[in-house]
Amino acid sequence: MNGSKTSCAPTDPKWTTWKDMDWNKCQQQVRKLQGRIVKAQKEGKHNKVKALQWLLTHSFYAKALAVKRVTSNKGSRTSGVDNVIWSTSNTKFLEIAKLKSRGYQPQPLKRVNIRKSNGKFRPLGIPTMKDRAMQALYLMALEPVSETTADSNSCGFRKERSTADAIIQSYIVLSQKRSAQWILEADIKGCFDHISHEWLLKNIPMDKLMLRKWLKSGYVLIKSYFLLMKVLHKEE
Repeated sequence: MNGSKTSCAPTDPKWTTWKDMDWNKCQQQVRKLQGRIVKAQKEGKHNKVKALQWLLTHSFYAKALAVKRVTSNKGSRTSGVDNVIWSTSNTKFLEIAKLKSRGYQPQPLKRVNIRKSNGKFRPLGIPTMKDRAMQALYLMALEPVSETTADSNSCGFRKERSTADAIIQSYIVLSQKRSAQWILEADIKGCFDHISHEWLLKNIPMDKLMLRKWLKSGYVLIKSYFLLMKVLHKEE
């Protein structure tokens, strides 16, 4: 098993810069492992699922894709509490090798308040670039399981799902004569503020140590953060 782990998580010696990366190969290798996770999950081989998830989160290809994801989306220019962004090709390439679970400790989220359309504010937590990349990496290992076990008609926060999918399914189930005449719309007040951490640790099929670290990382209010930076700057 140790030989398997080593062989599935290499650093490709041909790739020495970010521009050299073969992203198609990275996608192929990750999808191959994800397909094996789906197969093991369907067969009820949960220990094999865990082993394959370990391989994926230690794969060079998956780490490269995780860095690519967080440096190419809309939030790539927004820093966390460390005020660091990965803007250069050299930085991005070097950060691939730094995505390691051993010794990893996430930093607190940078908490900012976003004004909603109704005038109220919604708190938004911004992780550091490294924490975002680590989360993207472990999401690649979690998605094959969650997509296999999730309700076939749920669309929220689902990969390759959209509002249009929800509208189509709603039409299918509501357009018949025998369909329900009423729709219940509900929202859980403060869902993410009050959700049970212990329930998540018990039920989310991923590395429990990593999940616990993210759940307990805390946050820093942006006003307090700027005040802290001023104090540190004066001390220097």
